[in-house]
Amino acid sequence: MTIKQLLIEAEAIQVGIHESDWKKVIALAAQPLVDKGYISESYSQAVISNTLAHGAYYVFDEGIAIPHARPECGVIKNCFSMVLLDKPIAFQNSEKADIVIMFGAKDSNSHIQEGIRAIVDMLDNKEILVKLRKAKLWQEVIEIL
Repeated sequence: MTIKQLLIEAEAIQVGIHESDWKKVIALAAQPLVDKGYISESYSQAVISNTLAHGAYYVFDEGIAIPHARPECGVIKNCFSMVLLDKPIAFQNSEKADIVIMFGAKDSNSHIQEGIRAIVDMLDNKEILVKLRKAKLWQEVIEIL
């Protein structure tokens, strides 16, 4: 399944979110995945704990954050969630990001190959980034992807 398909299936696209607390953004990104049974309640706390311990290694120069935790931290089923912030924020003193894509992978191989690589491939397209930042509705995000 593609990122687009997984986002639709999980009803996990949030657009125009106004939030300045990175921990709340992590919780927001996780909530639809928890609601649909893709990750456990503990997954977002694992992401926050990892960030506090190791920094926001998942924030990239392009203003993209890809928060995630290890499969054993509560992944039930491979999944993606997208939060588009109205203003970029720093995650634990990182560069600022306004496109947040949380993912959960059931195993370490999927974690690298299907999760991070799929996101990077999609977001390597500058045109897609510009369009995502202009999107006002989740339906627009689906069309862009």
